[in-house]
Amino acid sequence: MTEAAGSTEAAGSTEAAGSTEAAGTTEAAGTTDVPEQRYDISSDPARLDRARIHAWLGQDTYWARGRTRRHHDLAIAGSLNFGAYDTRSGEQVGYARVVTDHATFAWLCDVYVDRAARGHGLGTRLVTAARDHLARTGVRALYLATDDAHGVYAKVGFEPLDAPEKWMVNRLAPPR
Repeated sequence: MTEAAGSTEAAGSTEAAGSTEAAGTTEAAGTTDVPEQRYDISSDPARLDRARIHAWLGQDTYWARGRTRRHHDLAIAGSLNFGAYDTRSGEQVGYARVVTDHATFAWLCDVYVDRAARGHGLGTRLVTAARDHLARTGVRALYLATDDAHGVYAKVGFEPLDAPEKWMVNRLAPPR
């Protein structure tokens, strides 16, 4: 779907859009059969199914195909991560990652929803959770790159860069 970015949460809790923020984690409230409420969104890294994330991204995406498990684990460790979990089974069904300094910069990437869980707005909920989490920290812009999901991200407030010609990339050689 895309490449993406994150933040930390102050201790205490706040209620927002059907989820509860506490000490850096986001948990959706309630368990029902309504598709919008059937999934918890959480930023708790202990809940992540790293093997599943690696399988999804390494085998079923255009941007991370072939990425090693070691590199996935390093990326997870250095990022703010969001998982979507089926409230019935507890199984992870979605993922989004944010690379951030928690103050000035955030890059959203590795957004993925399991094929069996698609069609319920779960990708939008994951991205919204990341956006809202970052907005509370003072990060003023969340960036991403996508080849094929511009319309999906526009629904959550993303827009083209004002001056893309100002952006540059330094393509580093892969490690040997």
